Amino acid sequence: MHWYEDDGFWSDFSETMFSERRREQTRELIAGSPLLDFPTGSRVLDLCCGPGLYLVPLAARGHTVTGVDLSPVMLERARAACADAGVDVRLVRADMLDHVEPRAYDVVLNVFTSFGYFDDPEDNVRVLRNAHESLAPGGRLLIDVMGKEVLAGWIGRPQVVELEDAYVVQRDTVLDDWSRLRTDWTLVRGETAREASITSFLYSGTELRSLFEQAGFTKVECFGDFDGSPYDQHARRLIVRGTREL
Repeated sequence: MHWYEDDGFWSDFSETMFSERRREQTRELIAGSPLLDFPTGSRVLDLCCGPGLYLVPLAARGHTVTGVDLSPVMLERARAACADAGVDVRLVRADMLDHVEPRAYDVVLNVFTSFGYFDDPEDNVRVLRNAHESLAPGGRLLIDVMGKEVLAGWIGRPQVVELEDAYVVQRDTVLDDWSRLRTDWTLVRGETAREASITSFLYSGTELRSLFEQAGFTKVECFGDFDGSPYDQHARRLIVRGTREL
C-alpha cells in the first residue's frame, strides 16, 4: 500500500495539515485571490479535496463544485463541513490517476501540495492529462505546490506543530539529487507515538511548466503566491496555471 492510500494517516495527521486556522486562511484566500476569482457559476473540480477547505467557500461564492478524493475519511469530513455550512457540493471517491470527466469543468484545482505523489514520473503527467481532458475548452488547471526553489530557502531543522492534546514533529529529507522529498511525521499524544512517512516529487518552476506543456496546456504561467506575484526569490509557493485551448 502506498502512503497516500493509508486512511489512518489522513485521519491521524489531518488536524496538523488542515487546522481550523488554515480553514479560515483558505476562506480569506478565496475571497481575495485574483487567481481564484472565477465567473459566478463556474464548474470547479477540487482534485484531492481533503476535508473540504476549498469546497465550502467556493460553493458559497456561487460555483458548481465537485470534490474528488481517494480517502473515505477525508470525504466524510468534507461532507460534514459542507452540511454544516449549508452548501451543496458533489463529492466523488476516486483516484486522481484515473479520474476523468471529459469537458465537465471550467476550472480544476489541485492545492496543498497534492501533486507529485506517484513513484513513476509518467503517472504524474497522466494526472495532468486527466485534468486537461476534464476541462472544457478554455478551462484552466491550477496547481499549488511547494516549489523546489522555495523549499531550498527554509528546509533544515525539524519543525514542531502544537495541537490541543498532542504535538507533531516534522522532518524533511531531500532525496535523489533534489528530485524527491520525504517528510517524516511523528505524532505524540500522551504516552503514545504514531509515525508516518510521505514521499513526493519536487519540481522547479521550469520543470512543472514543462510538464503542463507536455500534457497539452497552453498559456502556462508560474506565480509565487495566490496574489498573482511572480515566481522569484520572494515566492512563498509555486502556483502553476495552464489553459486548455479553445
